[in-house]
Amino acid sequence: MKAEAAALELRIRGVVQGVGFRPFVYRLAHRHALAGWVLNGESGVQVHVEGSRDALEEFARAVVAEAPPAASIASVERTEATAEGFDVFAIRESGAGDRLTARISPDLPVCEACLRELFDPNDRRYRYPYITCTDCGPRYSIILGLPYDRPRTTMAAWPLCARCDAEYHDPSNRRFHAQPLACPACGPTYVLREEERQRRGTEAIEAAAALLRDGAIVAVKGVGGYHLACDAANVRAVAALRERKYRKERPFALMTRDLATARTIAELNDDAEALLTSSARPIVLAPAHRQLEGIAPGNRELGVMLPYAPLHHLLFAFGAPNVMVMTSANRSSEPMAFDDDDAAASLAGIADAFLIGERPIVRRIDDSVARVTSLGPAILRRARGLAPQAVVSIPSSRPILATGGDLKNAIALVVDGQAFVSQHVGDLDHLPAREAFEAAVHDLCATYRVEPSELLVAHDAHPEYASSAYARSLSATCFAVQHHRAHVASVLAERGEWTREVLGVAFDGTGYGDDGTIWGGEIFHGSIATGFTRVVHLRSAALPGGDAAARFPVQAAAGFLAQLDDLPDLAAVPFAFPPRYELARALIAKNVRTFTTTSMGRLFDTVAALLGFTREITFEGQAAMWLEHLAAEADDAPSYEFPYAGGELDYRPVLAAVVADRARGLDARTIARAFHVALADVTAALHRDLGGGAPLVVSGGVFQNRLLLDLLHDRLGEALWENRLVPANDGGLCLGQSAFAAFATPGVASG
Repeated sequence: MKAEAAALELRIRGVVQGVGFRPFVYRLAHRHALAGWVLNGESGVQVHVEGSRDALEEFARAVVAEAPPAASIASVERTEATAEGFDVFAIRESGAGDRLTARISPDLPVCEACLRELFDPNDRRYRYPYITCTDCGPRYSIILGLPYDRPRTTMAAWPLCARCDAEYHDPSNRRFHAQPLACPACGPTYVLREEERQRRGTEAIEAAAALLRDGAIVAVKGVGGYHLACDAANVRAVAALRERKYRKERPFALMTRDLATARTIAELNDDAEALLTSSARPIVLAPAHRQLEGIAPGNRELGVMLPYAPLHHLLFAFGAPNVMVMTSANRSSEPMAFDDDDAAASLAGIADAFLIGERPIVRRIDDSVARVTSLGPAILRRARGLAPQAVVSIPSSRPILATGGDLKNAIALVVDGQAFVSQHVGDLDHLPAREAFEAAVHDLCATYRVEPSELLVAHDAHPEYASSAYARSLSATCFAVQHHRAHVASVLAERGEWTREVLGVAFDGTGYGDDGTIWGGEIFHGSIATGFTRVVHLRSAALPGGDAAARFPVQAAAGFLAQLDDLPDLAAVPFAFPPRYELARALIAKNVRTFTTTSMGRLFDTVAALLGFTREITFEGQAAMWLEHLAAEADDAPSYEFPYAGGELDYRPVLAAVVADRARGLDARTIARAFHVALADVTAALHRDLGGGAPLVVSGGVFQNRLLLDLLHDRLGEALWENRLVPANDGGLCLGQSAFAAFATPGVASG
């Protein structure tokens, strides 16, 4: 290297570790005849290059333009440097500093090159279930710490054989510095345990496929945990899985052999197919094209995903059914099993056999869930393939931990302004889920070397939430964020809109309000920087029995219908309300265990009850989903009157019309659609009258309703903003909490 050579240093941030970025930079430097080095640093990838000025410029351009497909560059910091006279370009060992802010790569699906080798009889990794390279394979699920190198993964227990080691150190090989690298000679494999019998390797996978063909239920260890798999077309197997898992009606996710098979069971448009084949490989909700008995009772949609691990492709190749149930392996309401011993204990009596991968999983990661609306793709559950990516940049120099809510929990950690959102944790009303929640907090804080004393901790304002109690238990400054304001803020945070004044609508089932009552139908005006003022809300109703009203739609209906006069006999046909309705009315009359609510979710339940959903729900939101699917079956319907005045949305005229139409025999589908149209119309009217030209921001579980979103989009167009990167349900609360905490005013901390 000549002394007069120019030099350049690059600091590249984003998802650039664990995606083959260093080998890519190495090859790029050689192509441009540059010397220097590249390493995984604390905040991303650091590069020092020396050579001619023209070559340096071309190199800097190509680093961004030709980055590996799995990489996501957030920023490139470029500085002029002093040439040190390097003769070659090298990959250096990672450094270790005080604070890590590098973005961990999510787990990636097996790439096409590895798939070709997987089924090539002449390749030494033929039928090897852990085949991988720098472009694909596990990342977040196996990382023990940063920077991302093999000793900090669960593959450290398997030393590379001579041939794998040669590939690992060969810059021309696509497995150059592939940390999960292995082969049949030196890596882990799969074991099938069936009663007293045990088989290994290819024989185990082939036998598991045969069991699935024969109607068995097999616990399959995947990338982020165990799935329970069975033949989706085998009615007996599906029924047995429901019975053993205590999962009465909640839809099962399906995995299809390929995209062509997926098209035979679901109506997929271009956006849905793009989601299915994306690097996240999520479960995609789409209208059912073919009914599969027992898979999604009473539901017009199916949740479909494609194989993403080599093991899945092998199972299909060995003759597993073309469409399989592939549902999280757990008992009802518990987190997904990911530890082998725990899986053996918790799934005993559910699975007929266990297909166990020897590679340990560091953290459980469910499958992500997404759907396509008229506004584009939206995430309903953020997990495998997406977590723990930094969703947005938040203007905060102080680390922020946001603990989310108690339902559909996810947490967020803001480090150096980057908001890392965890995988879906689940509902914290069960001890295993609370343990998973605490593990997720510890995991993110330890990974990024954040001490609790440094943190500003944002949490839900509900004083009895487990997530809030945990936040207050930390040796940190705490900041309470009202539930529905956090929903609205999550949408604005996705867009980086900190000072934009908006009209925000938060519709959901429940959330702790400023006045201590149960909110859920709230309209706000303001911004994240200045705060949100509640300007309109759903008219208050009685909620007899508290949380029980969320399980029994007729119980919720008793509170809303108590404000109507001249009701017909709701115990008679066509309503046929069960005795629980009268018991709930008695609670209201005596003011016993009766609370006050503005919950839009409970209003949906009330309408569902009036139209025929009079039984207990078996999973959260079931009655509202039933109502949405009923409404979607009607081509058109007139709108009901849904007035607002004095800061209240008055549901009484809507319910009176629903009761009258139902009593006179109008088709329930038409009534259900008329209710949706009425809600869309009044929401659009609120925007017209109160928005002042600002966007209408919608969030909360009710806005997972695709029909309602489509109706609103028809009325508002681009003025409608919804969640896209985090769920509209409580899984997105942590992002909104983080945003509010970044703008917290001194002196308003809750503890």
